[in-house]
Amino acid sequence: MKRCPTCNQTFEEEWLSFCTQDGTTLIDSAPLSSETPPTFRASTPTEASNPNEQATWNLPSGSGSGGQLFEPQPVKPAWQPPPPPAYTMPPSKGLSVASMILGIISVTVGWMCFGPIPAIAAIILGAVSLSQIKKNPERVTGKQFAWVGVITGSLSLVMFAGVMVFYIIATIMSANQR
Repeated sequence: MKRCPTCNQTFEEEWLSFCTQDGTTLIDSAPLSSETPPTFRASTPTEASNPNEQATWNLPSGSGSGGQLFEPQPVKPAWQPPPPPAYTMPPSKGLSVASMILGIISVTVGWMCFGPIPAIAAIILGAVSLSQIKKNPERVTGKQFAWVGVITGSLSLVMFAGVMVFYIIATIMSANQR
């Protein structure tokens, strides 16, 4: 009869040499008695109250002066959680959007109702926004919106100037015909 020293399973077959459960080499044994096999327990070393009082090893040294002291390295934790993510502010594009909206208003109805005021505001806001984007591109965004505001504001100013030039020429022509 053979027995597995790991799982204590017994086998009747004499031709088996390894345990079918865990692959451990089988040993020849007499039938198990009712008492359990003795258990060996490793004693744990007592911890010193002071790290300098812990056991040291005497290792041979090449100089023959007795030995070197071996101090154990401190144990580092196996895993540490990652640091929390840095809080990031969402990018700001308020000036760029305001510039675009004022530029679109100045092109569509602004030159008829409000004069050049929305166009001038769109150009100023767009220029300030482009300047902020150039200085701090990760915090301020909306470059396309700012360019739309500057372009539509400029287009509106050109249209307003053309209407004013046409009006002045028409007034002068009508005054000369009298």
